[in-house]
Amino acid sequence: MARARSPLTHLDAANRPTMVDVGAKVVTRREATAEALITLPANVARELTRTGHRTKKGPVFDTAIIAGTLAVKRTHELIPFCHPLPVDHVSIEVLPRRGGLRITCTVAVEHRTGVEMEALTGATVAALTIYDMCKALSHDIVIERVQLMAKTGGKRDFRRGKASA
Repeated sequence: MARARSPLTHLDAANRPTMVDVGAKVVTRREATAEALITLPANVARELTRTGHRTKKGPVFDTAIIAGTLAVKRTHELIPFCHPLPVDHVSIEVLPRRGGLRITCTVAVEHRTGVEMEALTGATVAALTIYDMCKALSHDIVIERVQLMAKTGGKRDFRRGKASA
């Protein structure tokens, strides 16, 4: 009796983990945007505003953007079944929102597979960097709602509604 094929792309016919074969897929422009929200205690938000987004460790937002960009480029080293991709573009923004910050990471590539994991990894590592650079001020910093906001290219496009500010 043959097993039914799993709808999960990273399982083979025997339900064993496997990397997806993208060799036969068409090369297209693929783009993904992810976001991470950070809730900051009031004292941390005030201190970042007062210091121009700097701590003793240096420029918080600039360092987060660099760290997130590096993470995008190394996603395949962190997530076992991600393909190494020749990333064409990375854009990371750190924007204030009520009660904290919103990080958005957009990644683009011309390839056979998408960049959702790269965008999610970039947003997450940028958020972790902000936590690291601000933890001396408070450990009550919360990273939340890391999620894919949009993707284009490949089989189907996806777009999530705007997150609340």
